[in-house]
Amino acid sequence: MALGYGRTMPEPHPDDRYAWLYDDGRPARGTPSGDPSRRQPDLPPPNLPPPGGRPAAGPPSPPRRRRPVGRIVGLVLGAWLIFLVAVPVWAWSQIERVDAEPDGDRPAEQPGRTYLLVGTDSRAGLTEAEQVELATGPDEGGNGRTDTIMLMHVGSGPTVLLSIPRDSLVDIPGYDRTKINAAYAFGGPELLVQTVELNTGIRVDDYVEIGFGGLVKVVDSLGGVEICPETAIDDPLAGISLQAGCQEADGATALGYSRSRKTFATQDIQRVQSQREVIGSIAGEAKSPWTVLNPVRYVQVARAGTGSLAIGDNVGPISLARFAWSLSSAMGGGGLNCTVPLRDFAVNWDPERAPALFDLIASDRSADIGALCTPDGLPAA
Repeated sequence: MALGYGRTMPEPHPDDRYAWLYDDGRPARGTPSGDPSRRQPDLPPPNLPPPGGRPAAGPPSPPRRRRPVGRIVGLVLGAWLIFLVAVPVWAWSQIERVDAEPDGDRPAEQPGRTYLLVGTDSRAGLTEAEQVELATGPDEGGNGRTDTIMLMHVGSGPTVLLSIPRDSLVDIPGYDRTKINAAYAFGGPELLVQTVELNTGIRVDDYVEIGFGGLVKVVDSLGGVEICPETAIDDPLAGISLQAGCQEADGATALGYSRSRKTFATQDIQRVQSQREVIGSIAGEAKSPWTVLNPVRYVQVARAGTGSLAIGDNVGPISLARFAWSLSSAMGGGGLNCTVPLRDFAVNWDPERAPALFDLIASDRSADIGALCTPDGLPAA
């Protein structure tokens, strides 16, 4: 069939709904007639829905541009995890290592893990002005002495934090019988570890040491810790004047509180209890979620803690982390905090109760300690 201009078009099929349309839009059914040039190809009339009742699909919509929120969140979380790992790795490299493993005979390996925590009177890192402010006095050189000696045992039962009063009379290898805090001055960490093992029968697995300045920096990096003196304390020698009751203490105050003894009738016995209180408060604050969620505090605590510590050569990062985590458990949550069982206020160890306590710790039976553990070391009333 001719369409004009020399072109032809095939004849429409008789069954087609609309074979042709005239110029005015009227359908031409059946066999085409009239002027072929006026006819148009078969198309449905305007607005007529196609078979099936669904509207014809229009042109494809451009793809919706996704907002990169998920990607940004993923990048932030990834960076945060890297930060949380990188800071401890960096801090670990800053810790001082010392040789704390004594030569000669030592107790055999024992179940659980026992740490020796030592607080020395070292003024390392303190300026002369800071020594005056903290009432520490000048650094006299040498190894110094140990104001704080604690054993912490972590095993199958409750964690035990055991204070050894610095004035305890013990046998120091090569120096006869004298106060235990002299062992560090005579022979440093090695002799102190050897002395503790000799007199308790407990094997020391890991050694952790912190000085005066380190304690102050750690407390200040945490924004202070809570202390709860039961009575008012006015001790110029320790540089503190405190009211009774719970209160927030900065680093200088916490140090003075842990050193004060002259205002107490029990002196060294009271001091070891204050020391455990401060150590427990530090550990509790360090475990707070705010320490991890606040990046500034996280870095400050890591810098203050690791920059002030000295640890034994054999102490690994996992063991040190377990030590830090377990400190707060010892002061609460079912832990035991004790003083070596004492016979009297002169800090003489009880000849029956003390060995019994040591044996239970050495055999990892802290659940059986019971009344052998008292805050001041004296028999329970």
